[in-house]
Formats: sequence, C-alpha cells, structure tokens
Amino acid sequence: MRLRDSQIKDKPSTHLKRLLREGPLPVVSVWGGTAHHAQLAEATGFAYFGISGSNTSAHLLGLPDSGFITMSELVENTRRICQAVSIPVVVDCDTGFGNAINTLRTVDEIIRAGAASLFIEDQVAPKRCGFVKGKELITIEEAAGKYRAACDVRDDLDPDFIIQARTDARGAVGGGMDEVMRRCEAYLKAGVDLIYVEALQSREEIRAVREAFPDALLKVTPYAINPAVTTEEMKEFGVCTVGVHITKIGAVLMYDFLKDYATRGSDAFNEFADRYKNHPLGGFGVFDLTGFPKVTELEQKYLSPEKLARYDKSLGVYDPRVGHSGAVEQRAAE
Repeated sequence: MRLRDSQIKDKPSTHLKRLLREGPLPVVSVWGGTAHHAQLAEATGFAYFGISGSNTSAHLLGLPDSGFITMSELVENTRRICQAVSIPVVVDCDTGFGNAINTLRTVDEIIRAGAASLFIEDQVAPKRCGFVKGKELITIEEAAGKYRAACDVRDDLDPDFIIQARTDARGAVGGGMDEVMRRCEAYLKAGVDLIYVEALQSREEIRAVREAFPDALLKVTPYAINPAVTTEEMKEFGVCTVGVHITKIGAVLMYDFLKDYATRGSDAFNEFADRYKNHPLGGFGVFDLTGFPKVTELEQKYLSPEKLARYDKSLGVYDPRVGHSGAVEQRAAE
C-alpha cells in the first residue's frame, strides 16, 4: 500500500529506460535492502532505488552475500519495496537462482512484483559478493543462455523492462580484461539492455570497455580504483548510472551512536534527540516517511465523524493530522 502521491506518470520500467537513455547521465541511485531504505531514497529525490543482494542478505537474514538468499525471499522483498515507493526499482538477482530454465521464472516473478529492471551475474552458484575474493565463472555459453531466457521473458511481459548482464570476469578465477570483452560482446548479442562490469581495476580499463562498446548502456563498479573515480569522470567515461549503498553510511553512524549510548546511557540519546529535533527525520519524522499523514487524509474521506473525534479525545507526542514536519513549522512560528 503506497501512502504517497507519485510524481511519475509512466510505468516504472518506461520511466527508468528513458532516464538511462536520455539522462542527464550518470543517473544517480541509492542501493539498500528494505522498504525503509527505498523510502529514504524517494524522499531525498533520487531517480531510482536498487535492491542490493548483499544488503538484502544482511538486513533480512543477518547473513553474508554468499548465495544464501532464495528466489522466493527476494521476490517477496521486491514486492514489498515496489509497493512502498513510486520511483523505479532495480533488483540484484544474483545468478538467477539456477540455470536458464530457472532464470525464466525468476525474471517472470521479478517483473510481476513491480520492478523496472534486474541484473544477473555470470558467477558459479553459490555466488560471492562482487567485492569478495573467491569468485568463479560459469561458461560464457551458459551465461548467454540465461540472458537469452531473461530477454525472452522481458519481451513477453514488458519490453521496457531493462535486463542487465553483470560480468565478474575481471576478478574471477581465470578472468581478465580479455574475458570481460568476450563476455560483454556475447551478452549484448544475447539481447541484454545494459552491460555491468564488476571490479575494474583502473580508469584505463573503464575507458577500454567504453571504447569497445561505444553504443551500449554501461555500468561499472569502480571501488578497487584508487584514487576514487569521481562523478565527473564517470560522466566522461559515458557510464549511465552510479549509486551509493546507503547501509554503509547507516551502519557506521548507528554503531558509533550505540557505542556512545553504551557508555553514557540516556544522556547520549537526549543530546541526539535535541540536536536533530527539527531534522526531517528527527523526533517522529520517520512516521511522516512511512505515511501516517496520508492515513489521516484517507480517514477524513472514509471514516465517520465519531471515529475522527478520537484524535481530540486522546493524548500522543505525535499527531498524524499535523505530522512531524507540520509540528516543526508550528514551533518555528511561535
């Protein structure tokens, strides 16, 4: 149940496809693992939200990104997230949860869950997170078969849905740049909409892939490169999208606060609450984010005056008729 009005009039897949093709590029996204993460991305104005396999595994299961997520768990999480936001959602589908035949069902389920795009990687199952050593590849023929299967489902259900082919060939056993090039060519011939190259090791390697496939939508993972690649450089390389894993930031800040709270107790929280009381998510601002004010609008439309009178006959720190943002405005006006 989406408790916010969408500013996007197109189908999510159509909207995302136009963004990636028309720009301005690179399209900036947020990656996470829950509906809460997705709502944060939408509230702060990002173009789309990405469901990360590693974040899903960590936040739903408390497990590392090592192939523990099942297809049904991922589909259910995708459905919840797509229902919680209006912006397009992109899904990390690991290895497709089997061979090409299993991939048919995976893509079917993800499209029906409401996503706008997905990517499947060419690793051996159980896979490893792209940042982790120990990755192995399936054959190029098997991988291309999975992508052909994915594209057939796309064509049947939603031609605007974006199929991304992620190759881990740069860092996997027996990999290298020659293997990256061979696989990108094969995957584009299989019909994918976007090539996603993991673990490139230098700016020169990004440039080499771009020059080899000048007309392809290209995404890269640059985290092995030092100094870090800037957004302006990504634009120069013709990369179509970049993103941040919001959970990295959240985990660091929560950890630091909890260490402080463990030492100082309520004083630590009281100082935090006072410092951020007017922040959009301070106080009970998260209640605004999840849609409490919209609930009161719906109650005004559908409930009786007797039911609505409960708000004036009860106590609470948060009044959803006003919301946190309204309360901040009231305090500023006093």
